Amino acid sequence: MAGTTAGGVTGARGARRAGLADYAPTYGALAALVLLFLINAVATRNFLDVNNFRNILLQVTPTVLVAIGMTYVIATGGIDLSVGSIMAIASAVAAVSLGHGVGLAIVFALAAALATGAINGAIITGFRIQPIIVTLASLITVRGVAQVVSNGGQLIPFDNPRFAWLGQGQLGPVPVQVALMALVVAAAIFVMRATAFGRYVAAVGGNEAAARLAGVRVHRTKLAVYALSGLLAGLAGLIETARLSASDAQKVGLNIELDAIAAVVVGGTPLTGGRATVIGTVIGALIMQLITTSFNMNGISFAWSLVIKAAIIIVAVYIQRSKVA
Repeated sequence: MAGTTAGGVTGARGARRAGLADYAPTYGALAALVLLFLINAVATRNFLDVNNFRNILLQVTPTVLVAIGMTYVIATGGIDLSVGSIMAIASAVAAVSLGHGVGLAIVFALAAALATGAINGAIITGFRIQPIIVTLASLITVRGVAQVVSNGGQLIPFDNPRFAWLGQGQLGPVPVQVALMALVVAAAIFVMRATAFGRYVAAVGGNEAAARLAGVRVHRTKLAVYALSGLLAGLAGLIETARLSASDAQKVGLNIELDAIAAVVVGGTPLTGGRATVIGTVIGALIMQLITTSFNMNGISFAWSLVIKAAIIIVAVYIQRSKVA
């Protein structure tokens, strides 16, 4: 009896330690975010200004939206390098479609983004090609298509207050794009934690063969997460276009896939898949944005922020590798 009790206690403690280990990267990211905040509060002039916090939220919104889609993709053991180009195609389609009305322009843009993500997923699952290869090809191709749609990649300015509201409007004291980000984050958390689809995503990334034997429709799940990634990238592209009141297919979403992947990894979602933390991704995105903001406010070259972000990614991946080993 005593042995059984001791074994049960030991097992419970082991389970608790395993649980803490699972969430340790997210806690570490939160600690890093708090530390960055405190350093900037002391060392960066006007950092604590309310307008600065508002600007940080506005600037981080596209990254958060893209990174949430990336979280689902990485949780299945995949990767999506095409999200920046999907932002560009959504931006270009919206800009050239505004003459048909704001509603149709948004529908066409999101449909193009969703279709692009679904095509990525279909090729990956149907032809069993590595996601990094498929989405790298898509990154190049879709950016080219976006430039063709926008007449050779020309800047397309427009004056449409209804569409601009998406990136410049307010819902009371809250910017529209921040409200949309909060809604997407809440929905992503709910889906991941409380639905069968969320469990399927984790199962596919944890052990695809076992998930298939358990009755999970692996191909359908993978296609769905790439379609979701495309849809959220399209929404980010619309917000960015509305904020600028212009579409630039050459620059919209450029390199955002790097910040999105960094946010996901730093937030605690392992590149090997099998687990996802949406809150961690949001924290990771805020870390990336705080680095950029603090460098800008202190007059440090943007290039150095890229170096710091790269170092953070390497450290985060190394920590996760050590944990798996």
